[in-house]
Amino acid sequence: MTHLDPPGGHGRPAVPSANAAEALARCVSVEPAKFAAAHWGHTPLLSRAAELPNASGFADLLSPADADELLSRRGLRTPFLRVAKDGQLVPAARWTGGGGAGAEIGDQVLDERVLEQYAAGATLVLQGLHRIWPPLVDFARDLGFALNQPLQINAYLTPAGSQGFATHYDTHDVFVLQVDGRKHWRIHPPVLPDPLEKQPWGGRADEIGATAQGPAALDVVLAPGDALYLPRGWLHSAQAQDASSLHLTVGIRALTRYALVEELLTLAAEDQRLRASLPFGTDVADPDAIEPELTETVEALRDWLLRADPGAVAARLRQRAWPAARPAPIRPLAQADAVAALDADSQVTLRPGLRWQLVPHGSDSVALRLFDRTITLPGDCEAAARVLLSGAVTRVGDLPGLSDDADRVTLTRRLLREAVLVPA
Repeated sequence: MTHLDPPGGHGRPAVPSANAAEALARCVSVEPAKFAAAHWGHTPLLSRAAELPNASGFADLLSPADADELLSRRGLRTPFLRVAKDGQLVPAARWTGGGGAGAEIGDQVLDERVLEQYAAGATLVLQGLHRIWPPLVDFARDLGFALNQPLQINAYLTPAGSQGFATHYDTHDVFVLQVDGRKHWRIHPPVLPDPLEKQPWGGRADEIGATAQGPAALDVVLAPGDALYLPRGWLHSAQAQDASSLHLTVGIRALTRYALVEELLTLAAEDQRLRASLPFGTDVADPDAIEPELTETVEALRDWLLRADPGAVAARLRQRAWPAARPAPIRPLAQADAVAALDADSQVTLRPGLRWQLVPHGSDSVALRLFDRTITLPGDCEAAARVLLSGAVTRVGDLPGLSDDADRVTLTRRLLREAVLVPA
């Protein structure tokens, strides 16, 4: 028995490829292959609205009116909002407070306080919108499938003429999608190419400031419908023009080769030579004392790395990456009703965006690995499970490999309860 073929196999979520392709096409004005070869992780890409397929821009994802809705009527709490002014974060106590009767919590966003901050020139940063705003929940899932990377989406609302943050770099790649207004961007080459998350820009502020005084690699004003791709590490600053600005920033939390190193080192704890204690009385501050131990350790590590199991590394990376990209939301009440009403004529499909693997488990069962747990199924369910995981709409009574409809309903009901399937 082998892993299933895509969609879905080896953890690829079963999302229609057309949705993924459309999501990426909204962000880049070149073909995916050219974007991957010439820009991904290397150089910025400016895509003007006229070069992108959606003539209406990005307001369908989040409009200024939508942002007002979130700030005023949705009971947002920290950390779903940040406020920044003059390059510094404004303490949350200045714009949060109690939620009133029945909501005795102290960190709800207060709309009148937000108005005060915004009117004084502060930038509002709506965070984690890929978890709370339906159009962006769907967009993040589809774009994440196209890139095979977990995403986060924030919105930046900047008053006319204001700048929220000083020149800095991000430790993840970003797409900037200009929704409303115009914003002036100055882009400079990295002072630290390909920074890791543990290498934020704050420790290099002087170097960044000096570089920002030099000529910009890209000096542009983004208008509604324009998109900008920035690899991690590229310096940038942005200032609203003669009117307020709203843009979305899609952060791409790409895994790196250093992540492979981290997982390899964790697995290296299995090697007894690498677990050995240093000799009794070793002065760890003395380079001469450490040198022979370092030499032997490097040799032991080299020997272990030559035997490293790619499957073990992949399993650890799965545990790191899958929980960062949630599948499509489910409706708990409707799902419970579907479980109760299920029969052989019911139709179901795979939960969109769900990452999974179906692998052998012992001699007479299979294991369905999900982003947060593993489900064990009897071996005779394998053929039916393959059909259910294919992403196609399936009638329960048509499932293969099981002896009767009762068994087919039992399997399907369990996978509905486990939120693997949803009603079609």
